[in-house]
Amino acid sequence: MKRILIISGSFYPENSPRSFRTSELAKELARQGHDVTVYFPTKGYDYSGFAAEHKLNIKNLGDLKYKNVIYKGKGLEALARRALIRFLLLGFEYPGIEFYFKVSRVLKHEKGYDLLISVAVPFPIHWGVAKARKKRRQIAKTWVADCGDPYMGCKTDSFKKLFYFKYVEKWFCRKADYISVPNEDHFGQYYQEFRPKLRAIPQGFRFEDSNVFKGDVSHDVPTFAFAGVLLKEKRDPTNFLRYLASLDKDFKFILYTQSHLLLEPFRKKLGKRLEIRSYIRREELIYILSQMDFLLNIEFHSSVGSNSPSKLIDYAITGRPVLSLSMEEMDTNMIDEFLGGDYSRKMEMKDIDRFRIENVASRFLHLIPESYEG
Repeated sequence: MKRILIISGSFYPENSPRSFRTSELAKELARQGHDVTVYFPTKGYDYSGFAAEHKLNIKNLGDLKYKNVIYKGKGLEALARRALIRFLLLGFEYPGIEFYFKVSRVLKHEKGYDLLISVAVPFPIHWGVAKARKKRRQIAKTWVADCGDPYMGCKTDSFKKLFYFKYVEKWFCRKADYISVPNEDHFGQYYQEFRPKLRAIPQGFRFEDSNVFKGDVSHDVPTFAFAGVLLKEKRDPTNFLRYLASLDKDFKFILYTQSHLLLEPFRKKLGKRLEIRSYIRREELIYILSQMDFLLNIEFHSSVGSNSPSKLIDYAITGRPVLSLSMEEMDTNMIDEFLGGDYSRKMEMKDIDRFRIENVASRFLHLIPESYEG
C-alpha cells in the first residue's frame, strides 16, 4: 500500500476535465488499496458520504477569496473591465495565483507520502508545491506535476504569457520529478531541458461505469452531435457549418458547448437544423451521445498540436461512428457519406485500453522508485 497525496483546483461534482482527472484518479488509486488524500477547495460541499464510499481522505484547501472581475456593462465600462481582466490574468495570473499561497501553506503540515500529484490548471498549484518542497522536506518520494498544455508554450490561448513567467515555469519544472501530459504530441511545447521528465499519461475513465443506449438508433433525419470547446482558427467549425448551410437537406446537428460566438452567424441560416445546448454531466452526456447517428470531431489545427482530446474517449465509449474533419482540408464527400448513412470512413480509435483508469493509475504508480532514501 502506498500513501498518495493529490492536490487539485477542482473535484467531483464540478463538470470539467480537471475535475474528472482528479476524481477518477483518486477513486481508482483508493480502489486499488492505497491510502489516498485529496486537497481541493470543497466550497461548502459535504463530502463525508463520498469519502466513505470511495475510501478517500478529503481535505479542504480553503475558501477562495480572490474574486473574478465580472465582465459586464457597455461601451467604455465594458472595455475597461475587459482590459482589467486581461491585465490581472496576464500580469499576475489572477485569480489563480491564490492557489500558490494556499497550496504552499497546507503542505507545511504534510509529509511521508510515496507519491504527490499536483493537477493543473491553474498552474499556481504547481508553483505552491514547488515553494513547499525542500531538499530536507520532500513531502513525497515522487512529485508528478500533471499538466494539459504547458504554461508558457500553450498554443490554444489567444494571448502569450508575459516573459517573466518563463522563470516561474522553469523553477517548478526543475523541482518536479516528473511532468505528466496527455500524450506525446505535447512534448515539443515544453522547454527542451525538461523533456526527459515528461511522461505521457492520458485521461482515464472507468468504462464499466458508463451507461450507454442499448437499443437500435433510429431518427427521421440524420442526427449527429459535437461536445466540447470551439476555438477560432484552432478548432473552428466555420467551414463545416458553412457547408451544412449550403445543403438542401434535413438533419439535426446538436452541439454541447459554451463557445457560442463562432456559431452565431449560422443560427438563422440553419434554423431548426442547428441546436445549441449547455454542458451537462458527463454520465448523462455519454448516454445521449450514444443515441446519435454519428458524432463529430473537429481536429485541432496542426499548429496547435494534439488532435486527441479526451472527448474522443467519451465518443469511443458511446460506440457511435465518428466523423473526424481536418480544418485544413474539409472533405465534403465524407460529410455527404455520413449524412447518407455511410460510415465506412469513420475514425478508428486505437489502443483504447490505455485510457482505462486502472491502467492510467498504474502509470502514475510506476513513477515511484522501488527503493528510496530520504
